[in-house]
Formats: sequence, structure tokens, C-alpha cells
Amino acid sequence: MDTDHTAPGQSAFPPPAPVDGNVRERLLNKAARLFARKGYAATTVREIVAEAGVTKPVLYYYFRSKEGIYSELLQEALKRFEALLEEARQRRGRAVERLLFLTDRVLALFLDQIEVARLAYSVYYGPPQGTPDFDLDAYHFKFQARLTALVREGFDNREFRRGTVEDVTWLVLAILNMALELQLSHPEKGFGRENLRRILKLMVAGLQGPASAERENCS
Repeated sequence: MDTDHTAPGQSAFPPPAPVDGNVRERLLNKAARLFARKGYAATTVREIVAEAGVTKPVLYYYFRSKEGIYSELLQEALKRFEALLEEARQRRGRAVERLLFLTDRVLALFLDQIEVARLAYSVYYGPPQGTPDFDLDAYHFKFQARLTALVREGFDNREFRRGTVEDVTWLVLAILNMALELQLSHPEKGFGRENLRRILKLMVAGLQGPASAERENCS
């Protein structure tokens, strides 16, 4: 019987016997795949180390526990997401091009971290699995705030001439979310980065016509 338990602090574990240099990444990748396919609660440390081809002490040395490897998976992905938002904030140029840059990079990160994304969706929308707490909403709201700021800048610069800040923000979010969720549920029908950019540019073109008499530039 597998006895998954929270191991003592990392200092209690001497370095494991020499292993290949990418063992930490392999543990993260295998854990992400198992968590996404089976669920966090149903996945055992025994299964993770078997998939990674190492022993339990190796996992405990790097991550201390199953909770530790789960936390590291999300923390690393969210750290990259934070860096992406900061890069978009500092980027120069027209608001529309920066908006297209931001949505493209979000989809690229999502594709690169697809198993972590699948895990996050299952934890957020699925039944409780006893996972460590993560405020995933906070990251969504940060992204929405950055997107809203870009759309508002686009209206201020008259790059957008129709609609409202709120409506255009929701349009972009809807298109991006459709792209993300297609990659999760029907990747064979996913329209990828180039098509996402093309579809968003079509949307932008429709918003660059004559200003609507009823447009309200909401704050």
C-alpha cells in the first residue's frame, strides 16, 4: 500500500544519489501529466516517481511532498504569467499591437504549459481535491486589468472608434478564452496563434470604423 505523506523539511533529506541533471524538470512534467489526467487526489507519489524513473527520496529532496510539487507547478507557471504581464506593460508602440502581442503570448504560454493549465482548470471548475490553496482568480483579474488598460489606451488614441472599453475588453476575453478552451477540449480544432491574431485583427478592423453616436467611453 502506498503511504504518501508530507515528508519532513528538505534539510532532513541528504542529497540523493547522483541522478541526471534534468530530474527536477522530469518530476514536474510527469506530475503535471498525472495530476491533469487522474486528478490531484487520485495521484500518488509512488506513481509520480515511477513515471519519472526515480525514487521517493529524490522527490522529497526537491519538493518535500506531493503538495510541494503541486505548488511548484503552479508557482512556476504563474511566475511566467506575471513576467508576461510586466513585459506587456513596458512594451512600446500602438495599443492595438501591444494587445495582439499580449494575447499571442498568453496563448503561447498556455500551449507550453498545457498540462498545468489542464490541472488548474480541473481544480478551479471541478470538485474539491484537497489541493493547496491558490488564488487563481487574482491572476485572471490582473490579466483583465492589463487588457482593459490597453483597450482604454486604444480609445484614447482613437485606435478604437466604436463600442465601449468594457465591451471591447469582453470581446477580446471571449475570443481568447475560446482559443484556450479549444486547446483543452478539442486541440485538433484549435485555431492556434496565427489564427488568433487574424481573428482579433478582424475584430479590431470592425472597431476602427466611424465612431458610433451612442459610444460611451466607460471608465
